[in-house]
Amino acid sequence: METIRRASHAGSWYTSNPQKLEGELDGWLRECGLTKSPDVRGVIAPHAGYSYSGRAAAYAFGSIDPTNITRIFLLGPSHHHYTPRCALSKATIYKTPIGDLPIDREVIEELKATGKFDMMDLNVDEAEHSMEMHLPYLAKVFSGYAVKVVPIMVGAVSTENEAMYGRLLAKYIDDPKNFFSVSSDFCHWGSRFNYMHYDKKHGPIYKSIEALDKMGMEIIETGDPDEFKRYLSETDNTICGRHPISVFLHMSKNCSTKIKIKFIRYEQSSQCKSTRDSSVSYASAVAKLDH
Repeated sequence: METIRRASHAGSWYTSNPQKLEGELDGWLRECGLTKSPDVRGVIAPHAGYSYSGRAAAYAFGSIDPTNITRIFLLGPSHHHYTPRCALSKATIYKTPIGDLPIDREVIEELKATGKFDMMDLNVDEAEHSMEMHLPYLAKVFSGYAVKVVPIMVGAVSTENEAMYGRLLAKYIDDPKNFFSVSSDFCHWGSRFNYMHYDKKHGPIYKSIEALDKMGMEIIETGDPDEFKRYLSETDNTICGRHPISVFLHMSKNCSTKIKIKFIRYEQSSQCKSTRDSSVSYASAVAKLDH
């Protein structure tokens, strides 16, 4: 019995027209002009509507060499559904307008057997956009390759449990056939996000936001989950994928493969100059084998 997760945000967050979508993705991937590297084992990429963050996301997905990869772990935050745990999908297929991605039920069952994961209902799965916004890029980059996906919705996980999930998932990094797609936007600034941190020494507000985000990006690049936690508690920066990023940092800390995270693109949806403005930041990174 197939259980299909529809591309529920197609037609609103990105176009549902396959030709148009292919064209947009092609254009953004070409524009960033990156060389594909088999050393890229994972990415951190944004999940806003493609008119906002589609271009920035290309800088993450454009570096992927699909040749040896057969499985993609997708880690995204939960925006609507509250759970203190990580949740697995009940679907067997994730649809996109440009090709469907089969779910790796075997690994899902293996994870489910640990007793540490919730199973999310299809309506919860379809309501969440954080993982769906990575799917068209993954379908595009892995087109013609037989890959399966393991979607993991990362809930409001405690610090202890971020470490626990990191230890539990670390072994999957050590299999070179596995790839990791981590979904997060960066600072959500403005009164509508209840976040208006402004350090005037940086000049205009958007420069202060950039300094704040870049500090976080540099800490993520060190690979230290405890430092990242400290940064979040000191700044309260509204990085919506803080939990998936933390779990991924714990995974790379606990595996025997040396992974180095490097940010290669940073953008803001608009430049905030007054307290009436608002913006969301988008940052793209690759996680590469550290030879």
